[in-house]
Amino acid sequence: MKNIYGIIALLVASLSFFACSDDNDSNPTLLEPTGFVLNIPPMSSQLYDLENSKTIELTCTQPDYGFPAATVYGVQVATDATFSTYATMSTTYTTTKIEVSSDEVAVSLVGLLGVEKEEDFPTEPFPLHFRLTAQLGNGMGECVSNSITLDRVKAYYAIEDLVAPENMYMIGNVAGNWDWNNSVTMVPVYGTPGQFWAVQYLGKAGDNFDGDNAQIKFNYVKDWNGTEVGFSGVSIDEASLALGDLKDNGGNIEVGNPGWYIVVLTVTVENHEYVYNLQLLPPNVYLCGDVIGGQWGAGDGNSFTVPNVALGPNQDFVSPVFTSASGEGGIRASIVLPGHDWWHTEFMVFDGVLEYRGAGGDQARVAGAAGQTLSINFTNGTGSIN
Repeated sequence: MKNIYGIIALLVASLSFFACSDDNDSNPTLLEPTGFVLNIPPMSSQLYDLENSKTIELTCTQPDYGFPAATVYGVQVATDATFSTYATMSTTYTTTKIEVSSDEVAVSLVGLLGVEKEEDFPTEPFPLHFRLTAQLGNGMGECVSNSITLDRVKAYYAIEDLVAPENMYMIGNVAGNWDWNNSVTMVPVYGTPGQFWAVQYLGKAGDNFDGDNAQIKFNYVKDWNGTEVGFSGVSIDEASLALGDLKDNGGNIEVGNPGWYIVVLTVTVENHEYVYNLQLLPPNVYLCGDVIGGQWGAGDGNSFTVPNVALGPNQDFVSPVFTSASGEGGIRASIVLPGHDWWHTEFMVFDGVLEYRGAGGDQARVAGAAGQTLSINFTNGTGSIN
């Protein structure tokens, strides 16, 4: 009997050992590499003609993370060996053999060299330096390779075709308090890339809403990076100038007529540059569908009440009372922009959160009953059906 117990104990100990071994094998320790090797191309001293080639081939060894790991590689290029200034390619790679687009390198060099005219772009070959970055798919383990030099690179004046921005942000003294982290994310218009809108409080600043007039600027990134635009950077139609009593205040767009507005910014591309057009429209918000007698878009009796601007930005727009149940069509709400169907700019409240259709597909339906109203706080992005 003692022998049987001994055999059982030995088996349990063996299983425990193997289980621990398996755990150690399946949970390797992540090392933090300080670098990795970018190989010198065999033809690094020969001519690389970017305009007449498709790619530049680079190869590297994988960083030592302590185990084989899915790695994302980025490419940086510089005109000086110290990489005091450099450009980072937008394309990333997942293998140690990297085919860098010659066109992408050429486009980056235009900005890196700071050349604004084609006639000023260098026509003779010059040395170009490359290095790689690497990180794991989850963003951990980032490190940088050594740099290598291609001795003779012939570039060309390559300008990347601009496309309309996908995002737009509004900032100001009452729109984010000049902090991009709190800026207003404008809503893309369905079917019209480059056009954005927002229902926005442009009343006076200050704790009691009796201070300075509202001032605003715009950018397609949340940053003071030089691409922000103010009064001189946008064209404004006469009707908008008059409606908002708009003027230039140190480069900002000042609103001399405090109020709620629909702010519309349209961005087009002309001669490889963004062109901005600003419109201010009255803050007309509409209830649509069966709950308001089958009215769609702008109509009589289906407008939301507009909050008193003297009360500040944290106020609700309130719909007319629902005249009937919503039916299968649900409650619908929208602003209406010139030249657009109402549903291009619709929105709805889901569990207290205001969500916009934007450039996406049809929204889910929300039911309503006769006698209820829809309230929307555009500043806080909230709402309710009561």
